[in-house]
Amino acid sequence: MKSILIVNAQIVNEGRIQTGDIYVANGRISQLGGNLSSQHAAILIDAGGQFVLPGIIDDQVHFREPGMPHKGDLHSESRAAVAGGITSFMDMPNTLPPTTTRKRMEEKYALAAGRSFANYSFYLGGTNDNIEEIKAIDPAATCGIKVFMGASTGNMLVDDPQTLESIFAETPTLVATHCEDTPTILANEKKMRSRYGEDVPMRFHPYIRSEEACFRSSSLAVDLARKNGTQLHLLHLTTAREMSLLSDRPQPDKRITAEVCIHHLFFDEGSYADRGTRIKCNPAIKTRSDRMALVEAVRNNRIDVIATDHAPHTLEEKQKSYFKAPAGLPLVQHALVCLLEHHHDGIYDLPLIAEKTAHAPARLFRLKDRGFIREGYWADLTLIDLNHRHSVDDQPILSRCGWSPFEGLTFRSSVAATIVSGHLAYRRNLVEPQPAGMRLEIDR
Repeated sequence: MKSILIVNAQIVNEGRIQTGDIYVANGRISQLGGNLSSQHAAILIDAGGQFVLPGIIDDQVHFREPGMPHKGDLHSESRAAVAGGITSFMDMPNTLPPTTTRKRMEEKYALAAGRSFANYSFYLGGTNDNIEEIKAIDPAATCGIKVFMGASTGNMLVDDPQTLESIFAETPTLVATHCEDTPTILANEKKMRSRYGEDVPMRFHPYIRSEEACFRSSSLAVDLARKNGTQLHLLHLTTAREMSLLSDRPQPDKRITAEVCIHHLFFDEGSYADRGTRIKCNPAIKTRSDRMALVEAVRNNRIDVIATDHAPHTLEEKQKSYFKAPAGLPLVQHALVCLLEHHHDGIYDLPLIAEKTAHAPARLFRLKDRGFIREGYWADLTLIDLNHRHSVDDQPILSRCGWSPFEGLTFRSSVAATIVSGHLAYRRNLVEPQPAGMRLEIDR
């Protein structure tokens, strides 16, 4: 493993920005200091005053392996991720077959070994009939138990009240939930079908996957977690109303935490007119007032983590009519530069972005030696250039699906380099050919 020396960097870490150098040896941050230029390194990166952040830890992706290679796999989607400054990811269980047993989860880890460009961990999926698998899981073997409390992509809906109670009471690790109330959604779909048939206009998606559907389910999850003392992580919240369920205490003090996704901070219902089914996702992108409430909730600490919910489908699939077009967006390659638009607009400072994308997920999932720029920690680093504008259309799309919901847009920042576990994974618009991602160690 080659040593790396980064000089003349603005280091963003733990609430501060400091000018300094970073020396990486044997995969880890060996030394931080004001002048390390005397250190010999195989690779020298002169940051030239650019900013180095801890690499993004994306706690929610769908990389489609096993079972859906035409959409993506662990190799192709992690390649896109490192080009976007993401150094670690946690992949969801709604694959083919679903990752709902310990055996399948370990088989999935074997698929990632030597093929993933970013570090990885996998969720075990909850179902209506696998509570014994959940109870037997080694808490250090998985980032968490994923529970679909609303029907989405895949067939993993957990809607049996007794099963939900058991999962929240007996899971030995974190429970992460997709919260939408399926009966409410089905009733809304029926109303729209009676009016439009199968060709429902996309602008009605946030009213089918409605605020009420989201709140009913997320409030149930919160009630179950409070009753059972569960460590609950609410994924991809989308409504202002749901923010009332959350505490603004610092993340380490919480048993109930929440995530928001990049696209819900960036798009709103006005975006459907131009982007249509390309931004169809579950839960739905909702109103401008909902989006602004989510943006503020990141600042006031009700939202703890920012992630992607990267979920690629082919463009042919996405161009179908409302009910046939699948939900999900490819996001990892442009997630960080999209988020940095809020920095350019004076909404988020860089230490806050580091907190929500790296520090908080590292603490929440108890990742060993990850998520911070500290001596002795694994070198997961992202170098950003805030002054290098680039058009999405001018870059190759690395996700296998070959398209982006951000097409036609120009971002004001670029990812200059990504270092994964001490390996220079991406630099100067090129992904290094040798994957170097490692299985994340979880200290539970």
